[in-house]
Amino acid sequence: MKKTSPLFSMLLFILVPLCIHAQTLVPVINGKVLDEKGQALPGATVAVKGTSKGTVTNNAGMFTLKDVPANAPLLVTFQGYESTTVDLRGQSNITVTLKADISKLGDVVVVGYGTQKKIASTGSIASVKGADITQTPVTNVAQGLAARVPGVQITQNNAAPGGNISVRIRGTNSINGSSEPLYIIDGIQISNSGGVGDVSPLSTINPNDIESVEILKDASSTAIYGARGANGVVLITTKRGKSGATRVQLDMYRGIQNITKTLNMLNATEFAKLENDIYNSQIYTDPASLGQGTNWQDVIYRQANVQNYQASVSGGSEKTQFSLSGNYFNQEGIIISSDFKRYSLRTTLDHTISNHFKVGTSVLTSYTINNNIPTGISSIDGPLVTQSIVGATLGAPPTLVPYKDDGSVYPFADQFNGRYREVSNPVGLSQITNRNTIRRTLANVYGEAKIVSGLTYRASFNADVANTLNDYYSPIYILGKAEVNANSGQAAKGNVNTTNWLHESILTYNHDFGQHNIKFTGVYAIQSNLYNDNSINANGFPNDATSNEAVQLAVNRTVSSNRSKESLNSYMGRINYGYANKYFVDVTARYDGASKFGENHKWGFFPAVAGAWRIIEEPWVKDSRVFSDLKLRVSYGRTGNAGAISPYQSLALEGSGSNYQFNHIYTVGISPTGIPNVDLRWEKSTQANLGIDMSFFEDRLGVTADIYNKKTKDLLFVKNLPLSSGYSSITGNFASIRNKGIELALNGRILTGKFKWNMNANVSVNRNELLSLEGGVNEYVLSPYSVLRVGQPLGIFKTYVFDGIYQTGETVLPGSGSRIGGVKVADLDKDGQITGNDQTITGNANPSFIFGLSSNFSYRNFDLSFFLSGVQGNKVFNLSRYTFENGLGGRNVLEGLVNRWSPTNPNNEYASGFQGGRLPVSDRFIEDGSYIRMKNITLGYRLPNIKYITNARIYISSNNLFTITKYSGYDPEVNSFGGSNTLIGVDNLVYPMARSFLVGLQVGL
Repeated sequence: MKKTSPLFSMLLFILVPLCIHAQTLVPVINGKVLDEKGQALPGATVAVKGTSKGTVTNNAGMFTLKDVPANAPLLVTFQGYESTTVDLRGQSNITVTLKADISKLGDVVVVGYGTQKKIASTGSIASVKGADITQTPVTNVAQGLAARVPGVQITQNNAAPGGNISVRIRGTNSINGSSEPLYIIDGIQISNSGGVGDVSPLSTINPNDIESVEILKDASSTAIYGARGANGVVLITTKRGKSGATRVQLDMYRGIQNITKTLNMLNATEFAKLENDIYNSQIYTDPASLGQGTNWQDVIYRQANVQNYQASVSGGSEKTQFSLSGNYFNQEGIIISSDFKRYSLRTTLDHTISNHFKVGTSVLTSYTINNNIPTGISSIDGPLVTQSIVGATLGAPPTLVPYKDDGSVYPFADQFNGRYREVSNPVGLSQITNRNTIRRTLANVYGEAKIVSGLTYRASFNADVANTLNDYYSPIYILGKAEVNANSGQAAKGNVNTTNWLHESILTYNHDFGQHNIKFTGVYAIQSNLYNDNSINANGFPNDATSNEAVQLAVNRTVSSNRSKESLNSYMGRINYGYANKYFVDVTARYDGASKFGENHKWGFFPAVAGAWRIIEEPWVKDSRVFSDLKLRVSYGRTGNAGAISPYQSLALEGSGSNYQFNHIYTVGISPTGIPNVDLRWEKSTQANLGIDMSFFEDRLGVTADIYNKKTKDLLFVKNLPLSSGYSSITGNFASIRNKGIELALNGRILTGKFKWNMNANVSVNRNELLSLEGGVNEYVLSPYSVLRVGQPLGIFKTYVFDGIYQTGETVLPGSGSRIGGVKVADLDKDGQITGNDQTITGNANPSFIFGLSSNFSYRNFDLSFFLSGVQGNKVFNLSRYTFENGLGGRNVLEGLVNRWSPTNPNNEYASGFQGGRLPVSDRFIEDGSYIRMKNITLGYRLPNIKYITNARIYISSNNLFTITKYSGYDPEVNSFGGSNTLIGVDNLVYPMARSFLVGLQVGL
């Protein structure tokens, strides 16, 4: 017998097992995953159990797996449904039906320091899915919440790329302090100033990374955040990895933007005639020959591009889950030279060490560049056109031109013999460097231990580290020849560093006994915020070659620096009790200590109690054919506002000032700047809430209604002092305020067959009232058009009442400062003269109600959605109209002044031109700010099955498609004073709103 060669034996040893194994594999398995109604479930995970082999179902719920062991079990999972295991038993074609998991289908909501079953919720909490937020392409998450949640008013303070927003949850709660809510992103707490010129910190976060947002509105839900919960809390949960097959998702869109509206100004011929009238001189010898002249709005506003690219990968095993995402966002502004870029990278990791220990982390790092331009100022009239690029655009004489023959900026001071040097060429203003570069990292690390059954300890360490570089340079070349001097060229460079860190130890005990459930949550937290900045300002450069990168070349330089620290220590406990899924009681208490309050009031106590009764569980309702769910909620509690003041306001402060000569040497003096106040304490909000949750007809229609009453006392207010005291003001607890209102939200599944139609609507009514000011003061003047008045809401306008134009032969009342052909205001007190007593309350910037409406349609592979938002009953003080209806000479005005008063045209609306004149501040410029806006409309199509692609969708979308309003300005959604609680509803020419058209693609691999 022939011997077998060693090589042949080795080949048999390798190949035979492989052949045997090959015979036990199923080459191709095709399948479908459906719900209980037979509807396809796209995106379900199908994996070979115990391995990393798997796939995801396509749009039709279909999947394909290759080379699967014949007897291997398949694990099928889908969010909101019970997972199931399928034994193949050699099958190559299978259908899997998943049952709805009641504990997952919208039944769990995120609350402070944990989650809670929705049926057990006693507070007023609204949830928004991440997919709904990104339905409208937005720069930051707050923009995506606009009009989606009752009781939440969101105002775009500045529509510039990366521009800031203001959010008010159940009204304005402070006077001098912040009324912005607390944002918590995966446990990391951040705040937003709402400043009109600030870059929103929310713009550094990619909205596509967000899984869901919960808005906590009443005291029961916010008391767990104690000293920081008075203005409401926004909990943002980001996407994390899930066990199963690795998923890759690509999202991208590109689009164009245009200004939604331009204002009609005088053309060159009309402007020349006005100038001749005002100065009673032939400044322009032949106005008709000038024609239209320069349309400066066409010069400054442009069609701008916007683009967004997002890539993410996620997955994991039963023990370890991960996710990684990257984003690039680039939005050009509709004003030349403005833009916003964001680069972000985010990763999460969760790992189960054993049945008792789990660890995880999430890190988000972003790099944003915002090229801003000067828009929106607080001044009245004159300076407006020189400081704001929007104002300069409107005020620029149409008889001048933007560029020289060589294409360089043509300063107005060098045109028309320097007649218009007080007005800036807006193209020159656009050449000013005003850039913010922000590097920010949000990091969270946690460890979780299950001590015994039902008892869990979680320790988390959170950090928010940011560095902002501010660059500014106003070049010499935008100045006229006669304007250039030794101090020309202005530069600034500044660094701002913030480090906010937070440690939280959370102990949770959850136990069921019989029909009773009790859950206890205890928290110890310590938080520290560190801030420092340094800056240098310089002017007097030899040329523009180095801009602000070599400030040592400047003739004049000043430097400044600042550093501060504040800390907050907290102890918190919460007990949730439920009986038979019918009765629920929550008791919460938090004890906070803040470093920045007075020595006598470092600590504050913030308790709350709430209850809920699920009436649907009562026998006399349970079998109802009408109600699917019926729950009554009630809560009462107190929260605080630690963000109302900056650090050290309770201490005796000193600062630079009162400089003097000592021994013939100029010396910088130090003088007292702040009076100590050991009794400086928290702003406290006490709120009662009554709510009802109802659903009808097998959950086809849902209704949520809330009524609330919130009183805030000990408001921090800066009170003016007589100069004889040596101080100008003191910060103390000097006022109180009330907000009360009604909220209603409706959601309906109108059609559920092949053609699906869902609709959501909400409406909110809030009434704000100033209850008191210290010392019996009834009224406090804020500006020439705004006051604080006890018994009235914040944001009221007090002005004269417009009464037409003084006509020939009329007597001009003393004190009016007017003339024949000038504005006449009403003599309200009938004393025969115009005084401050003739001013009265003429408007309220707060809306009567706000609302939102969204609807989603789908049929086969097509989907269509739209989203409307609206504000009704509010007034806007159109400060820009006040400026550009004033024919004082030297700048352009609104087109209406073609019909200005003259002896031959005795109209009763527009005053005659008057050199150097100023119009009285009257209710003529207070307009109805009501509007209805089509925020977004999107049409999408899911592509048929493509090899290697689990799902693909293309869509076209439009934002701010149209706005229905009577407002004469650029846009009624405006707030030139940003996060101010008192000077609201003022339009002083901030960055205008843009309309966009986008094309997008979403691909899953």
